[in-house]
Amino acid sequence: MTPLGARIRALRAERGITLKQMAEALDVSSAYLSALEHGKRGKPTWFLLQRMIAYFNVIWDEAEELQRLAEVSDPRITIDTAGLTPEATELANRLARDIARLTPEDLKALQIELVRRASR
Repeated sequence: MTPLGARIRALRAERGITLKQMAEALDVSSAYLSALEHGKRGKPTWFLLQRMIAYFNVIWDEAEELQRLAEVSDPRITIDTAGLTPEATELANRLARDIARLTPEDLKALQIELVRRASR
């Protein structure tokens, strides 16, 4: 599941909206929405995301959060390490190989550390 998919599912649950109801309102298939929630589809188009924001009638901050989540919700990532250090290539390969074995706590700790170090 992607960060956007988890948030969309939570919004639907909070409002008592079924996948089918949302799909009909947005004029997309329920299979597509399910795949989007489960990370089997890439991030939605800007237009569809705006329709989702309008559908849930969210406030500005929450709309911005949905847009941010969409940006970090591509389930198929390619990391180009050409021209970077050997350490960068090794890190990218290790992450690709081992990410499925990490716990949510491990992933959160790595994310926090990456943000901290990248912002120096």
